[in-house]
Amino acid sequence: MQAYLYDKLENRQVRCRTCSHFCVLDPDRRGICGVRENQNGRLMALTYDKIIAHSVDPIEKKPVFHLKPGSYSYSIATAGCNFQCRFCQNADIAQVSGNKESLIMGRKMTPADIVDNALAAGCQSIAYTYTEPSVFFELAFDTARLAKKRGLLNLFVTNGYMSEDLVTLAAPYLDAANVDLKAFNDAFYRTYCKARLEPVKQTLKRLRQAGVLVEVTTLLIPGLNDDPGELAAMARFIADDLGRETPWHVSRFHPAHRMTDRGPTPAATVEAACDIGKKAGLYYVYTGNLPGSSHENTRCHHCGALVVERRGYQTISHMKKGGICPGCGTAVAGIY
Repeated sequence: MQAYLYDKLENRQVRCRTCSHFCVLDPDRRGICGVRENQNGRLMALTYDKIIAHSVDPIEKKPVFHLKPGSYSYSIATAGCNFQCRFCQNADIAQVSGNKESLIMGRKMTPADIVDNALAAGCQSIAYTYTEPSVFFELAFDTARLAKKRGLLNLFVTNGYMSEDLVTLAAPYLDAANVDLKAFNDAFYRTYCKARLEPVKQTLKRLRQAGVLVEVTTLLIPGLNDDPGELAAMARFIADDLGRETPWHVSRFHPAHRMTDRGPTPAATVEAACDIGKKAGLYYVYTGNLPGSSHENTRCHHCGALVVERRGYQTISHMKKGGICPGCGTAVAGIY
Protein backbone atom coordinates (compact mmCIF):
# COMPACT_ATOMS: atom_id res chain seq x y z
CA MET A 1 0.00 0.00 0.00
CA GLN A 2 1.33 3.42 -0.98
CA ALA A 3 1.57 5.79 1.99
CA TYR A 4 -0.95 8.63 2.17
CA LEU A 5 1.36 11.34 3.47
CA TYR A 6 4.72 11.86 1.79
CA ASP A 7 6.59 14.06 -0.68
CA LYS A 8 8.61 12.95 -3.69
CA LEU A 9 12.06 14.54 -3.78
CA GLU A 10 14.94 14.57 -6.26
CA ASN A 11 16.94 11.45 -7.04
CA ARG A 12 14.00 9.21 -6.08
CA GLN A 13 14.20 10.27 -2.43
CA VAL A 14 10.98 10.66 -0.42
CA ARG A 15 10.04 12.60 2.70
CA CYS A 16 7.52 10.90 4.99
CA ARG A 17 4.93 13.27 6.49
CA THR A 18 3.23 10.73 8.75
CA CYS A 19 5.00 11.60 11.98
CA SER A 20 7.22 14.33 13.37
CA HIS A 21 10.46 12.58 12.46
CA PHE A 22 9.81 13.53 8.80
CA CYS A 23 12.25 10.87 7.62
CA VAL A 24 13.97 11.54 4.29
CA LEU A 25 14.65 8.18 2.67
CA ASP A 26 16.85 7.06 -0.17
CA PRO A 27 15.55 4.22 -2.37
CA ASP A 28 15.39 0.86 -0.57
CA ARG A 29 15.58 2.53 2.85
CA ARG A 30 13.07 2.29 5.69
CA GLY A 31 12.07 4.95 8.18
CA ILE A 32 12.77 5.02 11.90
CA CYS A 33 9.55 3.06 12.42
CA GLY A 34 10.95 0.15 10.39
CA VAL A 35 7.70 -0.33 8.46
CA ARG A 36 7.76 2.39 5.78
CA GLU A 37 10.03 1.90 2.81
CA ASN A 38 11.09 3.88 -0.23
CA GLN A 39 10.49 1.60 -3.16
CA ASN A 40 11.81 3.24 -6.32
CA GLY A 41 10.66 6.73 -5.31
CA ARG A 42 7.35 5.69 -3.75
CA LEU A 43 6.81 5.46 0.02
CA MET A 44 5.12 2.18 0.84
CA ALA A 45 3.31 1.25 4.06
CA LEU A 46 4.48 -2.31 4.67
CA THR A 47 2.01 -3.02 7.49
CA TYR A 48 -1.24 -2.51 5.60
CA ASP A 49 -3.62 -5.41 6.42
CA LYS A 50 -0.94 -7.20 8.49
CA ILE A 51 -2.42 -7.36 11.99
CA ILE A 52 0.08 -8.44 14.64
CA ALA A 53 -2.36 -8.24 17.59
CA HIS A 54 -6.13 -8.05 18.01
CA SER A 55 -8.38 -8.47 21.01
CA VAL A 56 -11.69 -7.48 22.57
CA ASP A 57 -10.75 -5.25 25.52
CA PRO A 58 -12.63 -3.25 28.14
CA ILE A 59 -12.35 0.38 27.10
CA GLU A 60 -10.88 1.10 30.54
CA LYS A 61 -7.83 -0.99 29.60
CA LYS A 62 -6.69 1.56 27.00
CA PRO A 63 -7.01 3.47 29.40
CA VAL A 64 -9.98 5.58 28.31
CA PHE A 65 -12.40 6.39 31.13
CA HIS A 66 -14.64 9.06 29.60
CA LEU A 67 -15.88 7.31 26.47
CA LYS A 68 -18.67 4.76 26.96
CA PRO A 69 -17.50 3.48 30.40
CA GLY A 70 -18.00 -0.27 30.77
CA SER A 71 -18.10 -0.87 27.01
CA TYR A 72 -15.76 -3.02 24.92
CA SER A 73 -13.34 -1.88 22.24
CA TYR A 74 -12.03 -4.04 19.40
CA SER A 75 -8.29 -3.42 19.67
CA ILE A 76 -5.82 -3.86 16.82
CA ALA A 77 -2.16 -3.23 16.03
CA THR A 78 0.43 -3.86 13.38
CA ALA A 79 4.15 -4.17 13.97
CA GLY A 80 6.36 -1.11 14.33
CA CYS A 81 6.80 2.13 16.25
CA ASN A 82 8.40 5.51 15.62
CA PHE A 83 9.79 5.61 19.19
CA GLN A 84 12.55 3.45 20.63
CA CYS A 85 11.57 3.56 24.29
CA ARG A 86 13.92 1.66 26.58
CA PHE A 87 10.93 0.83 28.80
CA CYS A 88 8.59 -0.32 26.00
CA GLN A 89 5.84 -2.56 27.34
CA ASN A 90 5.17 -4.17 23.92
CA ALA A 91 8.70 -4.35 22.53
CA ASP A 92 8.15 -7.77 20.95
CA ILE A 93 5.73 -6.27 18.42
CA ALA A 94 6.62 -2.56 18.48
CA GLN A 95 10.39 -2.61 17.97
CA VAL A 96 11.01 -3.60 14.35
CA SER A 97 14.36 -3.65 12.59
CA GLY A 98 14.80 -1.10 9.82
CA ASN A 99 16.77 -3.61 7.79
CA LYS A 100 15.25 -3.98 4.33
CA GLU A 101 15.46 -7.76 4.59
CA SER A 102 13.38 -7.89 7.81
CA LEU A 103 9.99 -9.49 7.38
CA ILE A 104 6.87 -7.65 8.55
CA MET A 105 4.81 -10.20 10.39
CA GLY A 106 1.03 -10.21 10.74
CA ARG A 107 -2.26 -11.82 9.89
CA LYS A 108 -4.10 -10.52 6.83
CA MET A 109 -7.12 -8.50 7.91
CA THR A 110 -8.82 -5.82 5.81
CA PRO A 111 -10.66 -2.76 7.15
CA ALA A 112 -13.96 -4.51 6.40
CA ASP A 113 -12.79 -7.58 8.34
CA ILE A 114 -11.86 -5.43 11.34
CA VAL A 115 -15.20 -3.61 11.41
CA ASP A 116 -17.13 -6.86 10.98
CA ASN A 117 -15.18 -8.44 13.84
CA ALA A 118 -15.84 -5.46 16.10
CA LEU A 119 -19.57 -5.52 15.47
CA ALA A 120 -19.79 -9.30 15.83
CA ALA A 121 -18.06 -9.05 19.23
CA GLY A 122 -20.54 -6.44 20.47
CA CYS A 123 -17.94 -3.68 20.67
CA GLN A 124 -18.90 -0.02 20.55
CA SER A 125 -15.51 1.21 19.35
CA ILE A 126 -12.28 0.28 17.61
CA ALA A 127 -8.98 1.08 19.36
CA TYR A 128 -5.81 1.47 17.35
CA THR A 129 -3.38 0.54 20.08
CA TYR A 130 -0.62 -1.76 21.47
CA THR A 131 1.96 -0.25 19.08
CA GLU A 132 1.76 3.23 17.50
CA PRO A 133 -1.27 3.89 15.25
CA SER A 134 0.48 6.53 13.16
CA VAL A 135 2.86 3.90 11.74
CA PHE A 136 -0.13 1.94 10.42
CA PHE A 137 -2.07 5.06 9.59
CA GLU A 138 -3.33 3.96 6.18
CA LEU A 139 -5.01 0.88 7.64
CA ALA A 140 -6.27 2.83 10.66
CA PHE A 141 -7.66 5.63 8.49
CA ASP A 142 -9.47 3.33 6.05
CA THR A 143 -10.87 1.32 8.96
CA ALA A 144 -11.96 4.40 10.91
CA ARG A 145 -13.90 5.80 7.95
CA LEU A 146 -15.74 2.52 7.48
CA ALA A 147 -16.31 2.15 11.23
CA LYS A 148 -17.94 5.58 11.39
CA LYS A 149 -20.39 4.65 8.65
CA ARG A 150 -21.40 1.56 10.63
CA GLY A 151 -21.91 3.31 13.94
CA LEU A 152 -18.64 2.54 15.71
CA LEU A 153 -16.44 5.02 17.57
CA ASN A 154 -12.68 5.26 16.92
CA LEU A 155 -9.85 5.91 19.33
CA PHE A 156 -6.08 6.15 19.09
CA VAL A 157 -3.75 5.09 21.88
CA THR A 158 -0.68 6.99 20.78
CA ASN A 159 2.67 8.48 21.70
CA GLY A 160 1.48 11.73 20.13
CA TYR A 161 4.26 12.07 17.56
CA MET A 162 1.79 12.51 14.71
CA SER A 163 2.35 15.16 12.08
CA GLU A 164 -0.05 18.06 11.73
CA ASP A 165 -1.16 16.64 8.37
CA LEU A 166 -2.06 13.32 9.98
CA VAL A 167 -4.09 15.00 12.73
CA THR A 168 -5.97 17.07 10.15
CA LEU A 169 -6.78 13.98 8.08
CA ALA A 170 -7.71 11.74 11.01
CA ALA A 171 -9.63 14.11 13.28
CA PRO A 172 -13.02 13.96 11.49
CA TYR A 173 -13.12 10.19 12.09
CA LEU A 174 -11.46 10.12 15.50
CA ASP A 175 -13.61 10.30 18.62
CA ALA A 176 -10.97 9.96 21.32
CA ALA A 177 -7.24 9.63 21.86
CA ASN A 178 -5.21 8.61 24.85
CA VAL A 179 -1.84 10.28 24.40
CA ASP A 180 1.28 9.28 26.30
CA LEU A 181 2.96 12.34 27.78
CA LYS A 182 6.02 10.44 28.88
CA ALA A 183 7.80 13.28 30.67
CA PHE A 184 7.88 17.04 30.70
CA ASN A 185 11.50 17.57 29.72
CA ASP A 186 13.05 17.19 26.31
CA ALA A 187 16.15 15.42 27.61
CA PHE A 188 14.03 12.46 28.75
CA TYR A 189 12.46 12.13 25.30
CA ARG A 190 15.81 12.36 23.52
CA THR A 191 17.59 9.94 25.85
CA TYR A 192 14.96 7.29 26.51
CA CYS A 193 12.61 7.49 23.50
CA LYS A 194 14.80 8.88 20.67
CA ALA A 195 12.24 11.63 20.10
CA ARG A 196 11.35 15.12 21.33
CA LEU A 197 8.78 16.63 23.68
CA GLU A 198 7.50 19.64 21.73
CA PRO A 199 5.80 17.71 18.86
CA VAL A 200 3.85 15.71 21.46
CA LYS A 201 2.63 18.91 23.13
CA GLN A 202 1.58 20.28 19.75
CA THR A 203 -0.31 17.08 18.88
CA LEU A 204 -2.19 17.23 22.17
CA LYS A 205 -3.28 20.78 21.49
CA ARG A 206 -4.23 20.04 17.87
CA LEU A 207 -6.35 17.05 18.84
CA ARG A 208 -8.11 19.08 21.49
CA GLN A 209 -8.73 21.97 19.10
CA ALA A 210 -10.13 19.52 16.53
CA GLY A 211 -12.78 18.38 19.01
CA VAL A 212 -11.27 14.98 19.79
CA LEU A 213 -11.79 13.72 23.35
CA VAL A 214 -8.26 13.69 24.78
CA GLU A 215 -7.03 11.69 27.76
CA VAL A 216 -3.38 11.78 28.86
CA THR A 217 -1.26 9.00 30.36
CA THR A 218 2.09 9.34 32.13
CA LEU A 219 4.08 6.28 33.17
CA LEU A 220 6.03 7.29 36.27
CA ILE A 221 9.56 5.83 36.24
CA PRO A 222 11.47 6.13 39.53
CA GLY A 223 14.25 8.70 39.34
CA LEU A 224 13.61 9.65 35.71
CA ASN A 225 10.34 11.53 35.32
CA ASP A 226 8.82 11.61 38.81
CA ASP A 227 10.21 14.92 40.06
CA PRO A 228 7.34 16.78 41.80
CA GLY A 229 8.24 20.08 40.16
CA GLU A 230 8.22 18.53 36.69
CA LEU A 231 4.91 16.80 37.40
CA ALA A 232 3.41 20.08 38.58
CA ALA A 233 4.50 21.76 35.33
CA MET A 234 3.00 18.90 33.33
CA ALA A 235 -0.29 19.12 35.23
CA ARG A 236 -0.44 22.88 34.65
CA PHE A 237 0.13 22.35 30.91
CA ILE A 238 -2.74 19.84 30.78
CA ALA A 239 -5.05 22.14 32.74
CA ASP A 240 -4.16 25.37 30.94
CA ASP A 241 -3.56 24.21 27.36
CA LEU A 242 -5.91 21.23 27.08
CA GLY A 243 -8.57 22.03 29.67
CA ARG A 244 -9.16 21.18 33.31
CA GLU A 245 -11.65 18.51 32.22
CA THR A 246 -8.87 16.52 30.47
CA PRO A 247 -8.41 13.17 32.28
CA TRP A 248 -4.85 12.43 33.43
CA HIS A 249 -3.83 8.80 34.08
CA VAL A 250 -0.71 8.42 36.23
CA SER A 251 0.54 4.85 35.86
CA ARG A 252 2.93 2.71 37.86
CA PHE A 253 6.09 1.54 36.08
CA HIS A 254 7.20 -2.10 36.06
CA PRO A 255 10.64 -3.13 34.71
CA ALA A 256 10.47 -4.02 31.02
CA HIS A 257 12.52 -4.31 27.81
CA ARG A 258 15.83 -2.51 28.30
CA MET A 259 14.96 -0.86 31.58
CA THR A 260 15.35 -3.43 34.32
CA ASP A 261 17.77 -1.40 36.43
CA ARG A 262 15.04 -0.05 38.73
CA GLY A 263 12.05 -1.45 40.53
CA PRO A 264 8.34 -0.65 40.26
CA THR A 265 7.18 2.84 41.11
CA PRO A 266 6.27 3.16 44.81
CA ALA A 267 2.52 3.45 45.29
CA ALA A 268 3.06 6.60 47.34
CA THR A 269 4.76 8.30 44.37
CA VAL A 270 1.77 7.58 42.11
CA GLU A 271 -0.71 8.81 44.71
CA ALA A 272 1.36 11.96 45.28
CA ALA A 273 1.35 12.67 41.53
CA CYS A 274 -2.45 12.42 41.55
CA ASP A 275 -2.57 14.98 44.34
CA ILE A 276 -0.33 17.27 42.26
CA GLY A 277 -2.79 16.99 39.37
CA LYS A 278 -5.71 17.86 41.62
CA LYS A 279 -3.85 20.89 43.02
CA ALA A 280 -3.27 22.08 39.45
CA GLY A 281 -7.03 22.15 38.99
CA LEU A 282 -7.55 18.97 36.95
CA TYR A 283 -11.04 17.54 37.44
CA TYR A 284 -10.23 13.89 36.72
CA VAL A 285 -6.96 12.29 37.81
CA TYR A 286 -6.56 8.52 37.87
CA THR A 287 -3.98 5.93 38.89
CA GLY A 288 -2.93 3.08 36.63
CA ASN A 289 -1.41 -0.32 37.46
CA LEU A 290 -2.28 0.30 41.10
CA PRO A 291 -5.25 -1.89 42.12
CA GLY A 292 -7.31 -0.68 45.02
CA SER A 293 -6.33 2.96 44.66
CA SER A 294 -8.89 5.57 45.64
CA HIS A 295 -8.14 7.33 42.35
CA GLU A 296 -9.77 4.71 40.09
CA ASN A 297 -13.29 6.16 40.33
CA THR A 298 -14.78 9.12 38.50
CA ARG A 299 -16.25 11.73 40.81
CA CYS A 300 -18.12 14.91 39.97
CA HIS A 301 -15.68 17.81 40.00
CA HIS A 302 -18.40 20.09 41.38
CA CYS A 303 -19.93 18.16 44.29
CA GLY A 304 -17.69 15.11 44.65
CA ALA A 305 -20.48 12.58 44.10
CA LEU A 306 -19.47 9.13 42.83
CA VAL A 307 -20.25 9.04 39.10
CA VAL A 308 -18.48 5.89 37.84
CA GLU A 309 -17.21 3.25 40.25
CA ARG A 310 -14.32 1.03 39.10
CA ARG A 311 -12.80 -2.16 40.40
CA GLY A 312 -10.12 -3.15 37.94
CA TYR A 313 -11.91 -3.23 34.58
CA GLN A 314 -15.36 -3.67 36.12
CA THR A 315 -17.49 -0.55 36.24
CA ILE A 316 -20.72 0.58 37.85
CA SER A 317 -22.13 3.81 36.44
CA HIS A 318 -24.21 6.07 38.68
CA MET A 319 -24.52 8.91 36.20
CA LYS A 320 -27.80 10.04 34.75
CA LYS A 321 -28.50 9.80 31.04
CA GLY A 322 -26.21 11.96 28.94
CA GLY A 323 -23.35 12.01 31.43
CA ILE A 324 -24.99 13.97 34.24
CA CYS A 325 -23.86 13.83 37.86
CA PRO A 326 -26.48 12.07 40.02
CA GLY A 327 -25.79 14.44 42.89
CA CYS A 328 -25.89 17.96 41.50
CA GLY A 329 -26.71 17.64 37.80
CA THR A 330 -23.33 18.87 36.57
CA ALA A 331 -22.25 17.52 33.17
CA VAL A 332 -19.32 15.09 33.31
CA ALA A 333 -16.90 15.61 30.42
CA GLY A 334 -16.87 12.74 27.95
CA ILE A 335 -18.84 10.72 25.40
CA TYR A 336 -21.65 8.68 26.93
